[in-house]
Amino acid sequence: MKAVLCKTLGPACDLVLADVASPQPKINEVLLDVHAAGVNFPDTLIIEGKYQFQPPLPFSPGGEAAGVVAAVGAKAGAFEVGQRVMALTGWGAFAEQVAVPCYNVLPIPDSMDFTTAAALGMTYGTSLHALRQRANLQPGETLLVLGASGGVGLAAVEIGKAMGAKVIAAASSADKLAVAKAVGADELIDYSTSSLKDEIKRLTGGQGVDVIYDPVGGELFDQAVRGLAWNGRLLVVGFASGVIPQLPVNLALLKGAAVVGVFWGAFAQRQPQDNAANFRQLFAWHAEGKIKPLVSKTYPLAEAGGAIEQLAQRKAVGKLVVQTR
Repeated sequence: MKAVLCKTLGPACDLVLADVASPQPKINEVLLDVHAAGVNFPDTLIIEGKYQFQPPLPFSPGGEAAGVVAAVGAKAGAFEVGQRVMALTGWGAFAEQVAVPCYNVLPIPDSMDFTTAAALGMTYGTSLHALRQRANLQPGETLLVLGASGGVGLAAVEIGKAMGAKVIAAASSADKLAVAKAVGADELIDYSTSSLKDEIKRLTGGQGVDVIYDPVGGELFDQAVRGLAWNGRLLVVGFASGVIPQLPVNLALLKGAAVVGVFWGAFAQRQPQDNAANFRQLFAWHAEGKIKPLVSKTYPLAEAGGAIEQLAQRKAVGKLVVQTR
């Protein structure tokens, strides 16, 4: 089979397309014929050895996939050959086949195509876990989403609206904000032309926001934390800016606020039943038209490195998806 390989740690341009042996599923694994694989920010880190875990070289990046079950291990549950599924792979999805532990595989509805399923898993799984389990977002609360035009940001905007919140989308250009507006954002902040802190104050009448969803970090974190309301919650989702911020903990004290970490991959493994319930909700919202992943561009397998580079340079809007078939 063909796979995109990382043979040495470094930039995406060093990735190569190669012929490799098909994986053999272990007793608790499902072998997946990959049809589509989502591109995510962790892909930009794992190929440079900067992520929370590091697979042995050589490896194929790609943390999520959608496709058809090709084989099932003896103790891999009730999956059947030919079944349409999505999977959290960690790595290995930028290939024609990947073997995945059964607890990281979910059936997908007949109404959902593979590209949509590949775009749904990590971004929407992360965002619903963040807003439901970590923030306990309530109807009528105000949610601020930073980086609102990216994959997880747009997902958070849509999910926030589906959960009954007022959503303020923040991004770095008018074009990006137009995308967030199109999926339901109530208010917009262009933080390239105005002060994030001042705009939060203006849009909330000085009260601040109840929940902040932050996949960006850096300077925006410093401004956003000052815009929290009493009993506010700031969700630490990632650091797309490349800068891990430091928290002035006196602000958390004065606002009675909570700074909450979000690590969906660990949640999915440690609490698989809760994760499955989240996805049942996501599938229901998708069927109702309340959420619809925005796939701005698809790439053939041979160009997966280019897709990762687009994401690393923060040029992508919505999701990028690699199609293998």
